[in-house]
Amino acid sequence: MPNKPRLLIIEDEEPIRVGLEDLFVFHGYAVESAADGPGGLAKALSGKFALIVLDIMLPGLDGFAICDQVRAVDRDQPIIMLTARTADEDIIQGLRLGADDYVAKPFSVTELVLRVQAVLRRSRAADADAAAKARPLRLGDLTLDLGNLSGQRGAEEIPFNRREAEILSYLAARDARPVSREELLHKVWGYARDCDIEKRTVDIHIAKLRRKIEPDPAHPRWLQTVRGLGYRLRLAP
Repeated sequence: MPNKPRLLIIEDEEPIRVGLEDLFVFHGYAVESAADGPGGLAKALSGKFALIVLDIMLPGLDGFAICDQVRAVDRDQPIIMLTARTADEDIIQGLRLGADDYVAKPFSVTELVLRVQAVLRRSRAADADAAAKARPLRLGDLTLDLGNLSGQRGAEEIPFNRREAEILSYLAARDARPVSREELLHKVWGYARDCDIEKRTVDIHIAKLRRKIEPDPAHPRWLQTVRGLGYRLRLAP
């Protein structure tokens, strides 16, 4: 079949790598793979992939370094990180470097396929909706240009990745209505409403966004938590 989505799997454990290759070929993807960090980085930079599935613990060069170098070249390349390290600081590090999502080992192959499909769905939607993000947003002294994935506070330029821009754009369009984690996972991440997907990923993204947009992230003025309901974005008048 022509025009199959191209996936790159960077994973050093051979049984997992081969299993993932077979899994995604079965689901209709064109799959390439690499077994170490340097080889994975070379492939990642050699051509545009629909998505990269990237293990963190790799010989030669870890997944964090690969993600960072890929993002320096292409801010829009979809990346899902595989990690056996489930501490929040490790997950936050991957998201800080621009990963779109993470899956903790050992993982359900069904969940991984759903996450890959969701990231690809959101990636296509983001390309189609780029014009919708053209309106600048004002949060106090911060001006957000979500279409260009950037913010400006005085002389300081603040970069955003696509997922962060999608979260802010979705919340901004809700007119300060609280949005639940489930709604964000459905509308921004692209997961089906009945998927049993861990909601902590939403909280981690929100915490990361607050560090970028709030003068005092511990006491957020703009990106607020509404107890029992979710999150809302209050725009400056």
